[in-house]
Amino acid sequence: MIAVVPRAATTSDCFNAIAEPRRRDILAFLAADERPVGEIVDSLGMGQPAVSKHLKVLRDVGLVHVRREGRHMLYRTNAEAIRPLHEWAATFERYWRQQLIRIKERAERRARDEEE
Repeated sequence: MIAVVPRAATTSDCFNAIAEPRRRDILAFLAADERPVGEIVDSLGMGQPAVSKHLKVLRDVGLVHVRREGRHMLYRTNAEAIRPLHEWAATFERYWRQQLIRIKERAERRARDEEE
């Protein structure tokens, strides 16, 4: 018997929040600079309601900060909150580095074999 386990809420932690590719797109876009919602909408080709919903999720888990400037809400990434994501991904860096070394060695071996 297989039990169906409900998916964790997207607002439960940063990992669930970035499970949505469009949220990752928003975070990457905000990494360069603080931006208003309209600029995110225009640059990423998403509707304003969708961007606002994604920003709310990212804000709820602390991945973005928001500040008001007049009538505009300006969003920016919270680098400190992204640290757990970076540290987790770094655990796999050694694996990928080793894979790339193996690929390089295999290609070099083939090139040598073809020369002979």
